[in-house]
Amino acid sequence: MPHTATGPWLGTQPRVQGKRHTPLDRKTPTFGQLGTLEVRLARTAGEVKRAQQVRYQVFYEEMSATPDAYTMATRRDRDAFDDVCDHLLVLDHNVTQRRFRKPKPRIVGTYRMLRQEIAEQNGGFYSFSEFDVGSLIERHPDLNFLELGRSCVLKPYRDKRTVELLWHGAWSYVLRHNIEVMFGCASLAGTDPDELATQLSYLHHNHLAPLEWRVRAIPSRYVPMDRLPADAVDPKKALRALPPLIKGYLRLGAFIADGAVVDEQFGTTDVMIVLPVSGISHRYINYYGANATRHA
Repeated sequence: MPHTATGPWLGTQPRVQGKRHTPLDRKTPTFGQLGTLEVRLARTAGEVKRAQQVRYQVFYEEMSATPDAYTMATRRDRDAFDDVCDHLLVLDHNVTQRRFRKPKPRIVGTYRMLRQEIAEQNGGFYSFSEFDVGSLIERHPDLNFLELGRSCVLKPYRDKRTVELLWHGAWSYVLRHNIEVMFGCASLAGTDPDELATQLSYLHHNHLAPLEWRVRAIPSRYVPMDRLPADAVDPKKALRALPPLIKGYLRLGAFIADGAVVDEQFGTTDVMIVLPVSGISHRYINYYGANATRHA
């Protein structure tokens, strides 16, 4: 899929080299624990594969993504970006022990993270195919960016504890790598923008990024979000209809890009989230700890 960008980001589909940016570290520390749940980065290639299986289960079996033959055969949601990303995992250690085998914790949630320095070495960010992120980065050459994506949690674990650990892990990662801006695509279920008019219009009228942080969907895929006038949108109804992930971003202080993009493969309509770390609500920083110590 083509993308538009300028300067050093000019190009077409990112040419990911498919070579892991750093060896997986079996000694990667735990970011936090809550009961039997633990959050940390993937330590082995096997854990990355298991995270891909979780993504397949959520995106393809539960939701409406359309798999190609390879994806269906392997039952893994994967692409070349997986090899250059870090994978945040929530694991449940409350598993049945099998005879003569060391118990293996179950991966129940995952987040994919791509740092700017790694993206620059491998052809760009995943979201380049949908949004003109390059222009945003060029306007802030002194800031360090992080792309978040492929967030999912298994259905039985979609509660406050799991989501809280994912956020705690992401915040720990941000602090560890001196990240100053987070961004990424977030999805609304469905590919008919008119059926999503209330949600899209609410986001456009109430959370559109100021010019300093504004990103625009690439022209060939741009879908207007202001489908209803502001006075015709019921904010309470719109918020109830928004996915929990998007509402979580908004509570943190995130902005929304100009325009949405329909993703036919995944059966979604995507919006771009932009979250400067300096703008994160102090309430949440105090909650998780300025040094990410709440669940450490």
